[in-house]
Amino acid sequence: KEPPVLRVTEGPFFSEVVAYYEHIHQAVRLYNLPGVEGLSLDISSLVDIRDYVNKELALRIHTDIGSQGIFFTDLNGFQVQPRRYLKKLPLQANFYPMPVMAYIQDAQKRLTLHTAQALGVSSLKDGQLEVILDRRLMQDDNRGLGQGLKDNKRTCNRFRLLLERRTVGSEPDFFSKLAAMFRGLIFHSSRSGNREVQDSHSTSYPSLLSHLTSMYLNAPALALPVARTQLPGPGLRSFHPLASSLPCDFHLLNLRTLQAEEDTLPSAETALILHRKGFDCGLEAKNLGFNCTTSQGKVALGSLFHGLDVVFLQPTSL
Repeated sequence: KEPPVLRVTEGPFFSEVVAYYEHIHQAVRLYNLPGVEGLSLDISSLVDIRDYVNKELALRIHTDIGSQGIFFTDLNGFQVQPRRYLKKLPLQANFYPMPVMAYIQDAQKRLTLHTAQALGVSSLKDGQLEVILDRRLMQDDNRGLGQGLKDNKRTCNRFRLLLERRTVGSEPDFFSKLAAMFRGLIFHSSRSGNREVQDSHSTSYPSLLSHLTSMYLNAPALALPVARTQLPGPGLRSFHPLASSLPCDFHLLNLRTLQAEEDTLPSAETALILHRKGFDCGLEAKNLGFNCTTSQGKVALGSLFHGLDVVFLQPTSL
C-alpha cells in the first residue's frame, strides 16, 4: 500500500535499481560487460508473504509484442512447447510449468524470461507474461494437496530477461507455413486449412544466445577458494582434460568413470554424455561480445581430450 523505497546504483561495471516493498524486495541489474552477462537484465526478488492470508504474489511483464495469445514454455529444459490462453478455461487452467524459460514473440522480436527455479507462468493478455512467485492459502484448493499452503518461507527468485530481434525474412512461422503450403498442393482435402493453422505454431526453439543465458543462470561456474600459503608436501599436478572448448551448441552434461563389472574398483572406461541443443537461427547474433562457433553437430572425440588416446569408442543411448 505504501510507495516503495528505491535505491539506484550506477557504476562502470553495472547499474542497478532495487525496490523495497512490504513483502518483496526486487532488484533489476544491467551489467556493462561484454559477453552473455551484459546482454540481458538480471532480475532477483526476495519474497516473504508469511503474514498474508489467502494471497498470491505474481510478477507481470508488459510489452508491446503482438503475441496473439500464444506463449512458449519449456519441458524440463529439453523441448519448447507452444501454449495458448483460452478464455473458456478458468484462470488456474491457463498456467503452465516453467522449469527453465518462457517467451513470447511476434514477427520482429522475442522476449525470453529465464528462470533459475521452476515456477508457474501464463500470458493472460497479448504481450504479457505472468509468473507466480508465491502463494499462501488457509484452506485446501481441491487440487490434490489435501490441506492449505501455510508453510511459506522467505524465497529468493532469480531471472534473466532477454530481448532479441529477428533478422529480415526470418519470421517465426515461415518454414512451417511453407511446409503446410506444399502439403496442401499434394494432399487436397478439406482439412488442409485447419492443419496449416495447427502447424503454424507447432515447433519453436530458443536462440543460441538464449541457451547460453540459461546455462549461465542454471549451471554457473563454481569459484573455489585457494589458500594463499602453500601447504607442506608436494603439490598436485594440474589437470586439463579438454584440449579445446566444445562448440556453443554442445553441453557436456556428464563425464564419469564407469565401475568394473567384476570388481568394486573403477574400470578404465568412461561415460561421456553430450547434449546438443537445437536453436533458432533467425534471431540476430551480431556483436555478442564473445567467440561462439558451431560445428553442425559434429565433435571430434578422438582429439577432444588433452594427452589422452581414445582406444575404443562406442555410441549408446541414455
